[in-house]
Order: sequence, then structure tokens, then C-alpha cells
Amino acid sequence: MRSSLSTPPAIPAGTLAADPQPMLSAQGGLLLRPWEPSDAPVFLAAYRDPEIQHWHTRQPASEDQVREWFQQYRQAWEQETGASWAVTRGGGEVLGRIAMGSMSLDDGVAGCAYWVLPAARGAGVASRALMGLSVWALGEAGFHRLHLDHSTRNHASCRVAVKAGFLLEGTKRSDAIHSDGRHDMHLHARIRGDDQVVRFRQAAR
Repeated sequence: MRSSLSTPPAIPAGTLAADPQPMLSAQGGLLLRPWEPSDAPVFLAAYRDPEIQHWHTRQPASEDQVREWFQQYRQAWEQETGASWAVTRGGGEVLGRIAMGSMSLDDGVAGCAYWVLPAARGAGVASRALMGLSVWALGEAGFHRLHLDHSTRNHASCRVAVKAGFLLEGTKRSDAIHSDGRHDMHLHARIRGDDQVVRFRQAAR
């Protein structure tokens, strides 16, 4: 239940759910699209990868459970609490996943998460997908702030965040549990005013 606000919501309730979850384009021919039931085998296979297993303690046990997750993703969009996309090559081959969660329409804030399949790593897929999601979320969708966190030991995820314009804000001590115990977590965020910072960094490369 949403409580009464003394200020207008950043995104009025019903704004997102009024339309189907969008497909989003990203550089390099990437297309972010909602998950389809036929994606269940590749989604399940992703969670058999040791790297993904290490950083994600919530893992599906079967294709049936994956399809249940897909249904939960659809419900989250309808309830305006989250969204998950398959990161694909032009809408076909699945390369990874990117998601928004903990969505607060009142404050215009949401969290982001991502993973990439082993065969697609090292090609900038995650950073381009995160950039594409950010452009939509901080623009058309109306969010003001996106944030993400990752283990301080997950250097690849840190590079993705920084490359996509998510500035490092600090360290959350002993904040999450991974397969080898508790980890300190880096907190990154990107807000609308950071767009100029991102353009400056890209021009400097």
C-alpha cells in the first residue's frame, strides 16, 4: 500500500503499467526484450556457470521454475515494482540479463542488476545494456536515480558500472552473502545530472 505524500510522486502510479514492458535498443545491435518461455533453457544454463553461481545466491532449479520467475517478472511490471529483460543480439540470441528492482515511483529511484553469459563476456555487452536501460529509465520512464551494488571483489562488475556512468558512492561493509561468505559491497549510482559526466568521459576516450 502506498501512503499519502506531501509532495507529488516522481512517477504517477500506473504510468509504467499502462503500457507493455518496452523493448529497448542499446549500442552494438543489442536489443533488450522481455523474457519469453522459450528462453527458459538458456536462462537455466546461465545459472550453471560458476561465475554467475558465485555472485548470485538465488538460483533456479529447473526450467519450470525459470518460467515461474518469468511470470513473476511480468507481474512485477504490472505492479510497477520491477522489470527484467533478456539482453539479446537483435532480439534473437540471448547474451545476458539486465533488471530493475526495488522501484519506488514516489521517489523515482530503482536498483539495477545484470549478468552476461560466458561466451559474450569481454565485448562490452553488460555496459552497453546498462547504458541503454539507463537512457530509457532516466529519460522516458521518468526515474531520477538508478543504483546498483556489487562485491568489492567483483572487479568486472565494477568496470561495467563505471563504464555505464554509474559513479562509485561508497562501500557497504559486510552487506551481502555470496557463496564464500559475507562481502563488502560497492555502491554505484547514476542520476539525471550525471549525463553530462558520461558524455565527457566518452569524449575523452
